[in-house]
Amino acid sequence: MTNVGIISQARMTSTRLPGKVLHLAAGRPLLDYHVERLAWSKLPLYLAITANTPDDALAAYAETHRLPYTRGSEDDVLARFQQCAQEHDLDVIVRVTSDCPLLDGKLMGEAVQEYLAAKNPRLYLSNVLERTYPRGFDFEVFSRELLEEAHAHAVLPADREHVTPYLHQNRSGRVEFRHVRRAEDRSAYRLTVDTPDDFTLIKTLIENYGAAKLSGDELIQLLDAHPELVALNAHIEQKKI
Repeated sequence: MTNVGIISQARMTSTRLPGKVLHLAAGRPLLDYHVERLAWSKLPLYLAITANTPDDALAAYAETHRLPYTRGSEDDVLARFQQCAQEHDLDVIVRVTSDCPLLDGKLMGEAVQEYLAAKNPRLYLSNVLERTYPRGFDFEVFSRELLEEAHAHAVLPADREHVTPYLHQNRSGRVEFRHVRRAEDRSAYRLTVDTPDDFTLIKTLIENYGAAKLSGDELIQLLDAHPELVALNAHIEQKKI
Protein backbone atom coordinates (compact mmCIF):
# COMPACT_ATOMS: atom_id res chain seq x y z
CA MET A 1 0.00 0.00 0.00
CA THR A 2 1.27 3.47 -0.88
CA ASN A 3 2.12 5.52 2.20
CA VAL A 4 1.19 9.15 1.51
CA GLY A 5 1.89 12.00 3.90
CA ILE A 6 1.88 15.78 4.01
CA ILE A 7 5.16 17.36 5.12
CA SER A 8 4.81 20.96 6.25
CA GLN A 9 8.00 22.91 6.78
CA ALA A 10 8.08 25.41 9.62
CA ARG A 11 10.52 27.56 11.53
CA MET A 12 10.35 30.42 14.03
CA THR A 13 13.14 32.54 12.52
CA SER A 14 11.44 33.95 9.43
CA THR A 15 13.28 37.10 8.40
CA ARG A 16 10.30 39.32 7.59
CA LEU A 17 7.93 38.17 10.36
CA PRO A 18 9.64 36.07 13.05
CA GLY A 19 7.44 33.54 14.83
CA LYS A 20 4.65 34.08 12.32
CA VAL A 21 3.14 30.59 12.46
CA LEU A 22 2.36 31.07 16.17
CA HIS A 23 0.90 34.59 15.77
CA LEU A 24 -2.66 34.69 17.08
CA ALA A 25 -5.89 35.20 15.17
CA ALA A 26 -9.16 34.90 17.10
CA GLY A 27 -7.04 33.86 20.08
CA ARG A 28 -5.47 30.87 18.32
CA PRO A 29 -2.08 30.40 16.60
CA LEU A 30 -2.12 30.42 12.82
CA LEU A 31 -0.65 26.92 12.91
CA ASP A 32 -3.95 25.68 14.36
CA TYR A 33 -5.80 26.72 11.22
CA HIS A 34 -3.12 25.25 8.97
CA VAL A 35 -3.34 21.89 10.73
CA GLU A 36 -7.15 21.81 10.84
CA ARG A 37 -7.55 22.65 7.17
CA LEU A 38 -4.94 20.09 6.13
CA ALA A 39 -7.04 17.48 7.98
CA TRP A 40 -9.71 17.99 5.29
CA SER A 41 -7.38 16.07 2.97
CA LYS A 42 -7.71 12.95 5.19
CA LEU A 43 -3.93 12.52 4.94
CA PRO A 44 -1.45 12.27 7.84
CA LEU A 45 0.59 15.39 8.57
CA TYR A 46 4.24 15.63 9.58
CA LEU A 47 6.03 18.82 10.62
CA ALA A 48 9.59 19.39 9.41
CA ILE A 49 11.15 21.94 11.78
CA THR A 50 14.71 22.98 12.45
CA ALA A 51 17.02 21.74 15.17
CA ASN A 52 17.59 25.33 16.34
CA THR A 53 16.56 26.40 19.83
CA PRO A 54 13.84 28.86 18.68
CA ASP A 55 11.99 25.92 17.14
CA ASP A 56 11.64 24.26 20.54
CA ALA A 57 8.31 26.11 20.61
CA LEU A 58 7.22 24.27 17.45
CA ALA A 59 8.36 20.94 18.87
CA ALA A 60 6.29 21.65 21.98
CA TYR A 61 3.30 22.53 19.78
CA ALA A 62 3.69 19.26 17.86
CA GLU A 63 3.91 17.21 21.03
CA THR A 64 0.89 18.92 22.57
CA HIS A 65 -1.15 18.28 19.41
CA ARG A 66 0.28 14.77 18.90
CA LEU A 67 1.74 15.67 15.55
CA PRO A 68 4.76 13.65 14.40
CA TYR A 69 7.71 15.88 13.55
CA THR A 70 11.30 15.84 12.38
CA ARG A 71 14.04 18.28 13.36
CA GLY A 72 16.81 19.01 10.87
CA SER A 73 18.88 21.63 9.10
CA GLU A 74 17.56 25.19 8.90
CA ASP A 75 19.23 25.99 5.56
CA ASP A 76 19.18 22.56 3.91
CA VAL A 77 15.41 22.15 3.86
CA LEU A 78 15.70 19.49 1.15
CA ALA A 79 17.68 17.33 3.59
CA ARG A 80 15.05 18.04 6.26
CA PHE A 81 12.31 16.78 3.93
CA GLN A 82 14.32 13.70 2.97
CA GLN A 83 14.96 12.96 6.65
CA CYS A 84 11.25 13.34 7.49
CA ALA A 85 10.14 11.12 4.59
CA GLN A 86 12.70 8.51 5.59
CA GLU A 87 11.79 8.55 9.29
CA HIS A 88 8.10 8.08 8.52
CA ASP A 89 8.57 5.74 5.55
CA LEU A 90 6.59 7.86 3.09
CA ASP A 91 6.23 6.73 -0.51
CA VAL A 92 4.50 9.91 -1.71
CA ILE A 93 5.07 13.38 -0.27
CA VAL A 94 2.76 16.37 -0.36
CA ARG A 95 4.86 19.46 0.30
CA VAL A 96 3.30 22.53 1.93
CA THR A 97 4.62 25.41 4.01
CA SER A 98 3.22 26.31 7.40
CA ASP A 99 2.83 30.00 6.58
CA CYS A 100 -0.34 29.13 4.61
CA PRO A 101 -3.06 29.00 7.29
CA LEU A 102 -5.99 29.02 4.84
CA LEU A 103 -4.97 26.42 2.27
CA ASP A 104 -7.64 24.05 1.00
CA GLY A 105 -7.10 20.50 2.27
CA LYS A 106 -10.02 19.14 0.25
CA LEU A 107 -8.49 20.40 -2.99
CA MET A 108 -5.20 18.83 -1.93
CA GLY A 109 -6.83 15.48 -1.19
CA GLU A 110 -8.45 15.44 -4.63
CA ALA A 111 -5.11 16.24 -6.25
CA VAL A 112 -3.45 13.35 -4.40
CA GLN A 113 -6.10 10.95 -5.73
CA GLU A 114 -5.33 12.18 -9.24
CA TYR A 115 -1.63 11.66 -8.58
CA LEU A 116 -2.11 8.12 -7.28
CA ALA A 117 -4.34 7.19 -10.21
CA ALA A 118 -1.50 8.06 -12.59
CA LYS A 119 0.71 5.33 -11.03
CA ASN A 120 3.84 7.16 -12.15
CA PRO A 121 6.70 7.66 -9.65
CA ARG A 122 8.31 10.13 -12.09
CA LEU A 123 5.30 12.47 -11.88
CA TYR A 124 5.43 15.88 -10.22
CA LEU A 125 1.93 17.34 -9.71
CA SER A 126 1.31 20.81 -8.32
CA ASN A 127 -0.68 24.02 -8.52
CA VAL A 128 2.43 26.23 -8.35
CA LEU A 129 4.16 26.01 -11.74
CA GLU A 130 1.14 27.16 -13.73
CA ARG A 131 -0.32 29.34 -11.03
CA THR A 132 -4.06 30.02 -11.08
CA TYR A 133 -4.81 29.64 -7.34
CA PRO A 134 -4.03 32.33 -4.76
CA ARG A 135 -0.59 32.22 -3.25
CA GLY A 136 -1.20 30.45 0.03
CA PHE A 137 -3.01 27.49 -1.56
CA ASP A 138 0.29 25.99 -2.75
CA PHE A 139 1.02 22.27 -2.73
CA GLU A 140 3.36 19.90 -4.58
CA VAL A 141 3.01 16.12 -4.86
CA PHE A 142 5.94 13.87 -5.74
CA SER A 143 7.34 10.44 -4.99
CA ARG A 144 9.98 9.44 -2.49
CA GLU A 145 11.98 8.32 -5.53
CA LEU A 146 12.10 11.88 -6.87
CA LEU A 147 12.82 13.32 -3.43
CA GLU A 148 15.76 10.96 -2.91
CA GLU A 149 17.05 11.79 -6.38
CA ALA A 150 16.93 15.52 -5.66
CA HIS A 151 18.60 15.01 -2.28
CA ALA A 152 21.41 13.02 -3.90
CA HIS A 153 22.09 15.34 -6.83
CA ALA A 154 20.96 18.91 -6.01
CA VAL A 155 23.98 21.06 -5.15
CA LEU A 156 22.91 24.70 -5.59
CA PRO A 157 22.07 26.51 -2.33
CA ALA A 158 18.67 27.53 -3.74
CA ASP A 159 17.93 23.88 -4.56
CA ARG A 160 18.66 22.85 -0.98
CA GLU A 161 16.77 25.76 0.62
CA HIS A 162 13.63 25.58 -1.53
CA VAL A 163 13.36 21.76 -1.76
CA THR A 164 11.87 21.27 -5.22
CA PRO A 165 13.68 23.41 -7.86
CA TYR A 166 15.74 20.39 -8.89
CA LEU A 167 12.46 18.61 -9.65
CA HIS A 168 10.35 21.33 -11.21
CA GLN A 169 13.24 22.55 -13.34
CA ASN A 170 13.61 18.92 -14.50
CA ARG A 171 17.37 18.79 -14.02
CA SER A 172 17.34 15.02 -14.55
CA GLY A 173 15.34 15.34 -17.78
CA ARG A 174 13.11 12.48 -16.61
CA VAL A 175 10.38 14.21 -14.59
CA GLU A 176 6.82 14.29 -15.93
CA PHE A 177 4.45 17.12 -15.02
CA ARG A 178 0.79 17.61 -14.29
CA HIS A 179 -0.79 20.90 -13.26
CA VAL A 180 -3.81 21.61 -11.07
CA ARG A 181 -5.58 24.67 -12.45
CA ARG A 182 -8.82 26.51 -11.78
CA ALA A 183 -10.98 27.89 -14.58
CA GLU A 184 -10.64 31.52 -13.45
CA ASP A 185 -7.17 32.79 -12.59
CA ARG A 186 -6.91 34.21 -9.07
CA SER A 187 -3.14 33.93 -8.72
CA ALA A 188 -2.91 37.65 -7.89
CA TYR A 189 -4.54 37.04 -4.50
CA ARG A 190 -2.20 36.53 -1.57
CA LEU A 191 -3.26 34.33 1.37
CA THR A 192 0.16 33.43 2.71
CA VAL A 193 1.83 35.09 5.72
CA ASP A 194 5.29 36.52 5.16
CA THR A 195 4.92 40.13 6.33
CA PRO A 196 2.90 42.14 8.88
CA ASP A 197 0.49 43.23 6.12
CA ASP A 198 -0.08 39.60 5.13
CA PHE A 199 -0.87 38.83 8.75
CA THR A 200 -3.31 41.76 8.93
CA LEU A 201 -5.29 40.31 6.02
CA ILE A 202 -5.36 36.76 7.39
CA LYS A 203 -6.29 37.94 10.89
CA THR A 204 -9.09 40.11 9.45
CA LEU A 205 -10.43 37.25 7.32
CA ILE A 206 -10.45 34.82 10.25
CA GLU A 207 -11.84 37.19 12.89
CA ASN A 208 -14.35 39.15 10.80
CA TYR A 209 -15.37 36.80 7.97
CA GLY A 210 -15.14 33.28 9.41
CA ALA A 211 -12.49 32.39 6.86
CA ALA A 212 -11.19 29.35 8.74
CA LYS A 213 -14.38 27.44 7.90
CA LEU A 214 -14.63 28.52 4.25
CA SER A 215 -13.60 26.34 1.34
CA GLY A 216 -10.97 27.54 -1.09
CA ASP A 217 -13.62 28.60 -3.61
CA GLU A 218 -15.58 30.42 -0.91
CA LEU A 219 -12.44 32.31 0.14
CA ILE A 220 -11.83 33.36 -3.45
CA GLN A 221 -15.45 34.50 -3.77
CA LEU A 222 -15.03 36.52 -0.57
CA LEU A 223 -11.96 38.28 -1.95
CA ASP A 224 -13.73 38.87 -5.28
CA ALA A 225 -16.48 40.67 -3.36
CA HIS A 226 -14.10 42.72 -1.18
CA PRO A 227 -11.31 44.39 -3.17
CA GLU A 228 -10.51 46.49 -0.09
CA LEU A 229 -9.33 43.27 1.60
CA VAL A 230 -7.20 42.29 -1.38
CA ALA A 231 -5.59 45.74 -1.22
CA LEU A 232 -4.28 45.12 2.31
CA ASN A 233 -1.33 43.11 1.01
CA ALA A 234 -1.49 43.49 -2.78
CA HIS A 235 1.77 45.48 -2.71
CA ILE A 236 3.81 42.67 -1.12
CA GLU A 237 6.35 41.10 -3.44
CA GLN A 238 7.00 37.40 -3.01
CA LYS A 239 10.62 36.54 -2.21
CA LYS A 240 12.42 35.20 -5.24
CA ILE A 241 14.23 31.86 -5.31
